[in-house]
Amino acid sequence: MNLGFKIALVFLSIGQIVFAQPNNLKKHTVQKGETITQIAQKYKVTPYDIYRLNPDAQNGIQENAVLIIPSSIIASTSTTSVKTHEVQPKETLYGISKQYSISVQELEKLNPELKDGLKIGQIIQLTASKPISIATPVKPNQALIHEVQPKETLFSIAKKYETSVEVLEMLNPETKNGLTIGYPLIINLGNKVKNQSFPSENKTANDFLTYEVKPKETLYGLTKLFRVNAEELIRLNPELKEGVKEGMVLRVPLNASLNTGQNREIKDLQKTIYKAEQKELVLLLPFNISNIESDTTLSTQARLKRDGFLNMTLDFYSGALMAIDSAKTIGLNFKVKIYDSQETKSSSAVEAIVRNKGLEDADAIIGPFYPQYVEKTAELLQNANVPVISPLRETSRTYPNLYQSLPSSDLVKNSMLDFIRNKKGNMIAMIDKKKSSSKQFIETNHKDVYVVPLNEKGGLISDSITPRLVRNKTNYFLLETASTSMIFNALSQCNIAKEQGYEVALVALDMNDTFETTEVFQKILKQNLIFPSVTNYKETPESILFASHYRKINNVNPNQYAIRGFDLVFDTLLRLSQTSSFEETIENTATAGVENKFDYEKKLATGYSNKGIYILYYDEDLTIKPVE
Repeated sequence: MNLGFKIALVFLSIGQIVFAQPNNLKKHTVQKGETITQIAQKYKVTPYDIYRLNPDAQNGIQENAVLIIPSSIIASTSTTSVKTHEVQPKETLYGISKQYSISVQELEKLNPELKDGLKIGQIIQLTASKPISIATPVKPNQALIHEVQPKETLFSIAKKYETSVEVLEMLNPETKNGLTIGYPLIINLGNKVKNQSFPSENKTANDFLTYEVKPKETLYGLTKLFRVNAEELIRLNPELKEGVKEGMVLRVPLNASLNTGQNREIKDLQKTIYKAEQKELVLLLPFNISNIESDTTLSTQARLKRDGFLNMTLDFYSGALMAIDSAKTIGLNFKVKIYDSQETKSSSAVEAIVRNKGLEDADAIIGPFYPQYVEKTAELLQNANVPVISPLRETSRTYPNLYQSLPSSDLVKNSMLDFIRNKKGNMIAMIDKKKSSSKQFIETNHKDVYVVPLNEKGGLISDSITPRLVRNKTNYFLLETASTSMIFNALSQCNIAKEQGYEVALVALDMNDTFETTEVFQKILKQNLIFPSVTNYKETPESILFASHYRKINNVNPNQYAIRGFDLVFDTLLRLSQTSSFEETIENTATAGVENKFDYEKKLATGYSNKGIYILYYDEDLTIKPVE
């Protein structure tokens, strides 16, 4: 982007960019003999609130250890004495009234808005005709808390919630000394089930989700649904050896998403625009303008030249501005609010903005950039069910209103491997020693892939490849490396296999810069290298028009962040401008922009992730084309 244009963007009017100050968390130094429960009571939070910010505390706390205590904005949602219920999909007012022994008339009296109907994620107030033993209704990703009643024991509570005494003691270490009436007992950590008592070969993956088997589901269908192989699913659930039975509660990997297997056709939402109702979109972007203005050691121009994060932000924003202009051109009815999220690795202004700027009234929010602040925004706004869209990074936690717009690296690999399986291909992976996490991922989740062993110097043991080749089907050589020597070695193995009469295809699981060096590029062209991508490099009339318009404004070609800013903001505005809700368009409609595809699938825990991935190949004419 032109440097002068970037400087102009930095100093936009105060009316467009609003400032806010972050709300700091408290710190507590553990005193001799203190327990988590005592500390939680002191600050009027739950033990789970403390464990959430201090996960190591679950293994015990030592004197003088420093704990992070949730700020009041978090505590206020955790310690409220008002009984509430979050509306789940397919629930009815009558069903909720029966669940809590409350009349429909009482519910409508307490919640006048119910006359307009129930909405998923809506929080309604309850007045029970008899005491409810669960102190706080369960919200996604929050702990299930049980208030101990007279004469209750750990055994009776464990039986009630279908868990074990061992799990309860692990989550509540203080209970080993006995229960007290009114004690807030942690039953589980939200949608996560801590896998302490289950055997696991992978010691690093000890968090799991649970899934109840539906009628007519099979083991094969479940492996496809969660993108795991049968061996892994049986290892996590030994009872599957006796067969799949309706109602079984299975443990599945933490990041599992519901892979329906559907390849939805791309739909043009511009043909179904609904303009009657004005929508509000909020952008939370990390300009950090106050830092720029207070930095006396560098000029704004010098800072822009060396600050990669700010440049990425401004590139994204330049594309977003073009999307806003395009949406106005086609007559969409909306308004946009832009706030400086003031993000660094250790702080942001997110909580203050959410608290002071009425973001619960927004129809959708894009940003912030850092995953932890996207998560915080979604957490604070989940009761209002405001869609929060992560623009660039994968988040580790999920919420029902959190949308991950950039496909994760694991999902990219899964999509490539699923594509090959659908082609009935034989897969042989060549992974260099610097990609140990990728090797572990493939060995754990894709048992049908043969991983070529390496010698002491990290080179391929070529003698192990030929016995793994299969005739009468395509043998896919999967490359996961940034090493030129390994790429050349793989190319050599491809040629040897072809000379022996095998059908071979070369795949790059991670299309990094090494493949595009002059030394490597000319050779991979001859192999028609296949690779997965979150962006489509194919030239279309739309992409040519966008690039031309962008150059006129900025005197430079758009980069990936500018294009993503355009695609994501324009897609969001179009989804908001339909007769159906934003969530319904996410569940039912796949779309494509200049380079990015948006095809969301629901996560098993909560929230949505984009599976919009292209399978491409390099043709010998130097162009990139989709694999048919």
